[in-house]
Amino acid sequence: MNIYVTDQAVAKVLELMEVENDPNLRLRIYVMGGGCSGLQYGFAFDNKLDEEEDKVAIIESKDEPGSTMQIVVDYMSYSYLKDSTVDYIQNLQGAHFTVTNPNATTTCGCGNSFSV
Repeated sequence: MNIYVTDQAVAKVLELMEVENDPNLRLRIYVMGGGCSGLQYGFAFDNKLDEEEDKVAIIESKDEPGSTMQIVVDYMSYSYLKDSTVDYIQNLQGAHFTVTNPNATTTCGCGNSFSV
């Protein structure tokens, strides 16, 4: 799967998974209709997997070797997310996950929605 995750995003997901205390959780990244530009990103923890509809990637933490997380993306969302990078940013505006998507032709000012 060609979706990239920065070290900061991996660390934050592993931290959140530890709080949830469920070793079966996966980070689901998806695209749905909405937002200023027509499509928007979504993130959720999920312990369900549809082997016919979902792609799975296992990401290992560079800071904590042996610590892994799984990313799940359904095939429809993957067509929009291919070659994207997921990051976790903390700044004066707050902390949030972001997606840098080379397939997006336009994005809104908040960075949460896009069009292709």
